Amino acid sequence: MKKLIACLMALMCLTSVFAAKKKGDGKIKIGIINNPPSESGYRAANVKDFETVFTSAKYDVKTFYSLKNDEQLNAAAQFITDGVDYILLSAAATDGWEKVLKNAKKNGIKVFLFDRMINVNAKYYEAAVVSDMAKEGDTAVAWLKAQKLPEYKVVHIQGAMGSDAQIGRTKALNAEFASGKMTKVAQQTATWDEAEAKKIVEAVINSKKDFNVIYAENDGMAKGAVAALDEAGITHGVNGKVIVMGFDCNKWALRELLAKNWNYDGQCSPFQAAVIEKMISTGKVTSKKIISNEKGFDANTITQADIDKYGLGD
Repeated sequence: MKKLIACLMALMCLTSVFAAKKKGDGKIKIGIINNPPSESGYRAANVKDFETVFTSAKYDVKTFYSLKNDEQLNAAAQFITDGVDYILLSAAATDGWEKVLKNAKKNGIKVFLFDRMINVNAKYYEAAVVSDMAKEGDTAVAWLKAQKLPEYKVVHIQGAMGSDAQIGRTKALNAEFASGKMTKVAQQTATWDEAEAKKIVEAVINSKKDFNVIYAENDGMAKGAVAALDEAGITHGVNGKVIVMGFDCNKWALRELLAKNWNYDGQCSPFQAAVIEKMISTGKVTSKKIISNEKGFDANTITQADIDKYGLGD
């Protein structure tokens, strides 16, 4: 009988060891859903920020990267099945998320939004640490209007359609088109891609349409647009024929401003991980919505100190 009890106790101990391992040795389970780092310099910095803050010493982290909303939704559903403690989300598109976030809440999983907002009831997420994309667009368009051009003929290169960044950076410009104060020469998505942006501008040039503004919703697309201008021998930047505008403030892009090859770059801060980690580790949500402090940079006033302080990457 004593031998039987001893065997049972040993088996129970072994089972508890396996259970502990299965549980992740007490680590907090995090599921991160984001756009891939290859999307842009901004996104590479954003991904690196989360990798740096959410280390394996304290957290059991799973990541999923996609530019497709349906793939992100499937990943979120899988994270819920896996029983993560938290889902951190930068959504590819603003719509379609309420059902999966409702399911997360039902299963006791807390959700934090970062970078971008989505169209869901705020009760389904703990907090959002984001950029104000509409303000980014307002700031950029206000700067453009302040240039007091005799006329505005704009080639508008959009990011991934339906994303919070695209919607926000498009809204103010669309209002100018609707009012007739600016002319929409072209408006097309390049889905954040440099090569696609180059093709869009090449098509406009080949159509012989006149334009004097490139409004690209990220730096990579602005770079592609400028490549098309250069190949066609069209001047750009300060004292050039075409005003060039980008977003994200990569260091290489801000150097283009300093060299006066571009005219404007709108800041978009990728650093949200530490704010979220503090709320998770302390269990205290400081605010439902925390907005990054951002501004725009003008080629005529930017300094090397600005690039050193605000530029992303190398």
